[in-house]
Amino acid sequence: MTLEQLSEAVGRAPSQLSMIENGKREPKLSILQAIATALGVPMQDLLRPEAPSRRAGLEIDLAHFQQETAYAALGLPVVRGGRRLPADALESLVGLHRELNRVLTAQSATPEVARKANAQLRVNMRERNNYFPEIEAAAAKVLQSVRYTTGPLSQRGILDIAASLGFSLHYVNDLPGSTRSVTDLKNRRIYLPQVASGKGHDPRAVVLQTLGHFVLGHNDPNDYGDFLRQRVEANYFAAALLMPEKFAVEFLRVAHADRALAIDDFRDAFGVSYETAAHRFTNLVTQHFGIPVHFTRVHESGIVYKAYENDGVRFPSDVTGAIEGQPICRKWASRTIFQAEDPYSSFYQFTDTSAGTYWCTVHIESTRSGEFSVTVGTPYEHARWFRGGDTTRRTVSRCPDPDCCRRPPTDLVSRWAGSAWPSARVHSHLLAALPPGTFPGVDNQDVYEFLERRA
Repeated sequence: MTLEQLSEAVGRAPSQLSMIENGKREPKLSILQAIATALGVPMQDLLRPEAPSRRAGLEIDLAHFQQETAYAALGLPVVRGGRRLPADALESLVGLHRELNRVLTAQSATPEVARKANAQLRVNMRERNNYFPEIEAAAAKVLQSVRYTTGPLSQRGILDIAASLGFSLHYVNDLPGSTRSVTDLKNRRIYLPQVASGKGHDPRAVVLQTLGHFVLGHNDPNDYGDFLRQRVEANYFAAALLMPEKFAVEFLRVAHADRALAIDDFRDAFGVSYETAAHRFTNLVTQHFGIPVHFTRVHESGIVYKAYENDGVRFPSDVTGAIEGQPICRKWASRTIFQAEDPYSSFYQFTDTSAGTYWCTVHIESTRSGEFSVTVGTPYEHARWFRGGDTTRRTVSRCPDPDCCRRPPTDLVSRWAGSAWPSARVHSHLLAALPPGTFPGVDNQDVYEFLERRA
């Protein structure tokens, strides 16, 4: 039977059937059933995984490899595996891709579980525009139960929330070093650090995150991906209490109308940290105002610790698609702020990239681990809604082109190549992909001994 004859039988174009026959397009179930009926064979005969020929299999492999994140990051052209491509060239290209994939996978093997879980979580957040209506509703219900009206959530309000959920708060000076809080479920007590440091976590957020696990019905995490999901949801819950959707959206609506959106103002209005305000901004601004954004938290060394995007910006990533632990371009605002004359003042920048031009507002926060830049950005056309959207500061980033910022200047290479031996600082949070125990990074013995002392 020719393709033309089969196309008449199933009502599909011959070209479409040819793509299906060669494994280059996956058909819908209805088309597959029609083909099986026309050919007089069981459907399972059409579902065998092998390609119809070695050549077709290599062409399919080449197409799949070139869709991988690692290849896209190289910025190289896509090679079509059609009949014009010689067989030896096809074999060579597929062999090179397989070896590249093997090497990159081996390099990321230690934290592979953590990185894949982070990458998948970021996909889920992007699909929802980082907005979780069920958590917003849960937070609103809690606030209603304590008759919260407006303004920053006070310590008294937090105590009322804890009491309404059946918990008491206890501030101690001997928490295990690997924890921010410990909850005694038997006696419904939440233990917190006695003295809050100016370079630590917002103590209110720590309490609310802990309470969030119980309000949202979390159980012991099954794996690292489950642990990350719970952490994101608890953080979201805490922010939704500190910056309730009803009041936060109204505040942003006024600023949007004035074309004066600013994370600084958002932070000050609710008495939270800049990072919390930036996170909360990403929760609400796409959902309520249709503005796509990206967010980064970058260490002064240039390493990405956190990132989110739904605006098409291209973050550096490894073979697993993970962003955390990757060096960000030196031309991006997340890094240029550290070279600014006054890095602690309001900082705005346009950056021309291969994915388009983006505007960013950046703030530096100091922690025990050094300084971090917290960035919120948006595509060029949306900059008009922000204060600082008229900045003249502009850079050009050609990353992932190595000549942009990753390859040292030729004169430095000629003087120092072969004469330098740096000792790298290890980022322990990237190596501890899946530590033993239910909660990654927490020593259960320390926790149990602490609870025994306090029982």
